[in-house]
Amino acid sequence: MAITTEMIKELREATGVGILDCRKALEDSNGDMAKAKDILREKGLAMAAKRAGRQASEGVVEMYSHGSGRVGVMVEVNCETDFVGRSESFRAFAHEIALQIAATSPLYLSEEDVPADVLEHEKGIATAKAKEEGKPENIIPKIVEGYINKYLDENVLLRQAYIRDESLTIQELLNENVASIGENVIIRRFTRWGLGEESSEE
Repeated sequence: MAITTEMIKELREATGVGILDCRKALEDSNGDMAKAKDILREKGLAMAAKRAGRQASEGVVEMYSHGSGRVGVMVEVNCETDFVGRSESFRAFAHEIALQIAATSPLYLSEEDVPADVLEHEKGIATAKAKEEGKPENIIPKIVEGYINKYLDENVLLRQAYIRDESLTIQELLNENVASIGENVIIRRFTRWGLGEESSEE
């Protein structure tokens, strides 16, 4: 199938990846847009892993206020160079992360940040609930595992579904941005305030 400029443009706009990578993904997928996106997503993972060791101390502290000041978010997103830190695409990504935090109230940045005692507490709740519902003893561990995964998906920022595209997690969105920006990008920390609520800091 002939790959047209329009197809490349559409894929580039959807993924933010460079023209040559878009053309290659479309060629490899025989013009199938969905497959091409998957190829780029997988490539993004590889590129993200390759760049993960690089120093990232430039970037931006993005601040966002929502609902006439009822919710406020501050998030630090880092990259490798000041040039990228000032770029429109990098700042747009930082803004999307702030929006995500405002909308979903994550408690933790990554899975590693979840304290062991919190996980034990949640496992205890899930086990007690499963027993109370009369679930067979042999399937309770599986039920608890599912409950913990759901808890992590809801409360860990990098595991959350992206609010604009639920087929993507925030980790995958981050990987795609690493691939398109061409530098290591790190979500360093965040704080979310809700009027009258305790703040969540990570």
